[in-house]
Amino acid sequence: MFKLPAVPKRRLTGFGLAALFVFAAQATAWNPAYANPERWAREWPQTDFTQTSIDLNEVLSGGPPKDGIPSIDKPQFVAVSESTDLAAQEPVIGLSINGDARAYPLRILTWHEIVNDTVGSVPVAVTYCPLCNAALVFERTVEGEVTEFGTTGKLRNSDLVMYDRQTESWWQQFLGEGIAGERTGVRLKLVPARLESWENFAARFPEGKVLIPNNPGLRPYGANPYVGYDSAAQPFLYNGSMPEGIAPMARVVAVESEAWSLDLLREKGRVESGDLVLTWTPGQTSALDTRAISEGREIGNVVVQRKAAEGLVDVPYDVTFAFVFHAFRPEGTIRQ
Repeated sequence: MFKLPAVPKRRLTGFGLAALFVFAAQATAWNPAYANPERWAREWPQTDFTQTSIDLNEVLSGGPPKDGIPSIDKPQFVAVSESTDLAAQEPVIGLSINGDARAYPLRILTWHEIVNDTVGSVPVAVTYCPLCNAALVFERTVEGEVTEFGTTGKLRNSDLVMYDRQTESWWQQFLGEGIAGERTGVRLKLVPARLESWENFAARFPEGKVLIPNNPGLRPYGANPYVGYDSAAQPFLYNGSMPEGIAPMARVVAVESEAWSLDLLREKGRVESGDLVLTWTPGQTSALDTRAISEGREIGNVVVQRKAAEGLVDVPYDVTFAFVFHAFRPEGTIRQ
């Protein structure tokens, strides 16, 4: 059985905590005990594991316990004009609902992964899985009930497994779908959002707001605990098949069951497919490259819109890794 290394308590913050989680995750990748449905049932007595849509042997421990990566449940914001911490090209999730515009910096989401918020009177879960670079926003009203989400500390196909605090059902973040428990098979509604640079969001919404840490000393915000991850040859904590004809860690822009390589979009600048219009512009850093997110390599900004009678309208999309799209959309198409 894998045991966590002895680490002085004073180090269980910042990079010490991140290193501990990553060390634990590395060990679990080779330990079958960490893919143990019987153990999950003992750890989660309120979850109805008689209802599942997956093989629970596919679920691995990522290292942290339940809520060991704490969601932000009472988010705090400042006006765009008051923010001083963010570099111009740092990535944020930009969200606007009913005239309420908010930016969620990846420098914060990397350490919390879920923000339970209400934007423009709509309850939402703003989520980010660093190991998949999956930045997705969902409505969090489930079957008429406003629901709050937390982290299980588990991964499937390297992707965050969330849980809801009402029924303790498990949810796959990439799909927004219940995979174990009472709400198995229930789908969350995706909300259009942009993974964009801070300067792009600020230019679009100068009267908007930006998320700030509730406790600035809790984590080394602005630092990347996964240094060099998106340049690795192989993904982390992933045992599935790999996509053909494209590097597993290559970024792709995914819209439902169709994806386009970021390299293709960067080369062309604009791609049209049916009524979809995808565009790429420079000016956004990777959150998974250098230790300082603000110094990451150029990734660029992606916008995905649909042609409509009123013009171009934003649609939900994800800039993720090719292996992730392949794992969850095995019948999908990656265009290169």
